[in-house]
Amino acid sequence: MSRRSRLFVSTQVKDWGQSPLSRVPDSVLTVDVRFLVVAGGGGGGRSGGGGGAGGYRCNVSGENSGGGASAEATFSGSLGTAYTVTVGAGGAGDTDLSGNGANGSNSVFSTVTSTGGGGGGSALAAPGASGGSGGGGGHSDTTSAAGGAGTSNQGYAGGANSTSGFGSGGGGGASAVGANAPSGTGGAGGAGVASSITGSSVTRAGGGGGGNSGLGGNGGGGAGGANGQNGVAATVNTGGGGGGGNWQTNPANGGAGGSGVVFLSIPEANTATFSGGVTQTSTTSGGRRIYTITAAGVSDTVTFA
Repeated sequence: MSRRSRLFVSTQVKDWGQSPLSRVPDSVLTVDVRFLVVAGGGGGGRSGGGGGAGGYRCNVSGENSGGGASAEATFSGSLGTAYTVTVGAGGAGDTDLSGNGANGSNSVFSTVTSTGGGGGGSALAAPGASGGSGGGGGHSDTTSAAGGAGTSNQGYAGGANSTSGFGSGGGGGASAVGANAPSGTGGAGGAGVASSITGSSVTRAGGGGGGNSGLGGNGGGGAGGANGQNGVAATVNTGGGGGGGNWQTNPANGGAGGSGVVFLSIPEANTATFSGGVTQTSTTSGGRRIYTITAAGVSDTVTFA
């Protein structure tokens, strides 16, 4: 039997007993999924740099991903298929001067992975760690400390420290680099990116401010500590970086990075079912059903119907 004959027989069996109008086209077996995947932000350094924001990836038409990238390609999900969904935790702030603030954890939807933000460098001129966005360089009055690198199409680099006045670099944000520290002051965290995937515009993934009063980046970034204070923790479920702690007479701890978040938007006629470890809410807007996923482990899944 020729290949064409086999294909004809297969089609006949698939559609046996169905009228032409009742046959289900293959396009009905998929769903248009719009996503925004934000990783956990990095923790701030002890008397050091601000944490970098978590990586930011988005495929909503007309919006941006992190690092200056345009929206990613459309995603056609197969009905009945379980896709991985994970929300990354924020990194802990540094408390012992032995290293950097901890990097944030990755967030995932299917094959889309956003990289956790880099931790801020601690005192004694530790450089910021690389990540979705890079952490800021830690303070020193004699030695330069560079900011960590960001990940292409996800976020920007952190800022460098100042060798005058103990200022630390700001953590990188999804839409801007972390600022280098001016003399005597911490650098500001880089700004995040705004999205209207939920129906209203919200900015997420801002970098943490450098120790010595660096401003937190717009989008959940924590401010750097002032007057010997610890860095401010980033806002949860924004992927913001934690603020660096200040050094006045003694070192102060870095603030924790913010946990990440995953948004999934599908046509209102479709639904999504999640595994037991997922924390999520849903709303409708503009003919679409939007799921906000605020917690999910590495083995959790979502299935569309």
